Amino acid sequence: MFFHQYSGSRLRFCAAVGLVIFSIVSKEAFAQNSGQPLSLHQAITKTLAQNPQLHQFNIKKDVLLGRRETSELTPALNVSIEVENFAGSGELSGVTSAETTLALSSVIELGGKRRARLSVANAQLQTFDYHRQAFTLDVLGDLTSTFIQALEVQALSELAVEARNLAQSTLKIVKNRSNQGAAPEYEVKRAKSTLSHSQLQVDALEQQFQRLQIKIAAYWGETLPSWSKLDGDIYTYGTASDFIALYERAKSSPAIAQFASEARLKKAQVSLAKTQSKADLGWQLGVRRFEDSGDTAFTAGVSIPLFSGKRNRGALKSAMASEKEVIYERQTALLKLHVQLFEAYSQRQQHVAAVKVFRTTILPDLNSALASTQRAYETGRYSYQDWIAAQKELLDAKRSLIESAAAASLNQAVIEQLISEPLN
Repeated sequence: MFFHQYSGSRLRFCAAVGLVIFSIVSKEAFAQNSGQPLSLHQAITKTLAQNPQLHQFNIKKDVLLGRRETSELTPALNVSIEVENFAGSGELSGVTSAETTLALSSVIELGGKRRARLSVANAQLQTFDYHRQAFTLDVLGDLTSTFIQALEVQALSELAVEARNLAQSTLKIVKNRSNQGAAPEYEVKRAKSTLSHSQLQVDALEQQFQRLQIKIAAYWGETLPSWSKLDGDIYTYGTASDFIALYERAKSSPAIAQFASEARLKKAQVSLAKTQSKADLGWQLGVRRFEDSGDTAFTAGVSIPLFSGKRNRGALKSAMASEKEVIYERQTALLKLHVQLFEAYSQRQQHVAAVKVFRTTILPDLNSALASTQRAYETGRYSYQDWIAAQKELLDAKRSLIESAAAASLNQAVIEQLISEPLN
């Protein structure tokens, strides 16, 4: 298994990508599901154990191990038998003048070819491991993002239920005032329309939540979720290091480390290409029997290809160019990493600050304003429009709070994916 080879920090990341362990409760999205709430840690554990994309790497590694085993082999021994001077004409008719030779032949590899092949095979295995780590982190990062999106929808669904309940209460108050002749009939119709619209929002968010549940279950090969809701808290972030420290941590991630491994692979391939410029020595030893006299004699021979260095120049040139190419690829990857990490870091800081303002200032003020506006409406001092506007402002602020919290969590998950370990 891949994670047996992971370092401690990598394993901690895979055990809890994002450190976003959530605890939001909403109504059941699938009535038939009665399981316990699903946490992000449980989702990651299931994905590591059952994700089909991750298990395919076991097969790919077997392929590389087979190639390495082949690279360790020395040149094969060949057995040949050769019959000459038989079934001819005259004195050479029949087999009385035949000459039969039994020989062994092989190749002596020069220039360290076997050692170079093994170096390439080992470098391929190391590059494969880094690629598998980076791919696994990508899968877990996608899972974490989907999980946070589902938690956001779950929270928005809870808010939609709150908005529907508020619409029901509003309709009841407006009806009472209309029955008393203190409110026109059109306000009752508007209140009914608001209630119907709020119910549509509840239904739409429930359907969206179901779709995200199906998407989450697919990460470990299931087609139907066995849980009714998600367990987590989108308002838990911890503290972030400064950007420079995060970038230094990101430069040692598997996504970047695989370029160093790729460079070692290319260097090994260059060394292998250089060994191909040195010709191998072919040899042959055998015994020849002369049928007409019954005598035997030993035979021996060697062979050396000519101009093998010139014939290998193209392969060597190509290998050296590939080695240089990796250097520029790594530089490009580091630049992209720097931009992506800073975007995630900056947006996380922005949304965390917004959440704080919403929770400490905006929402308390709007809650107070709504209560005052409702009392004023019930006593006839404020209009229906004033009351509805106060409700909308509060609901919009709560929705913005949820969206900011989810955005902060999503960007934190991106940061943790890029540095390959928990933020704290």
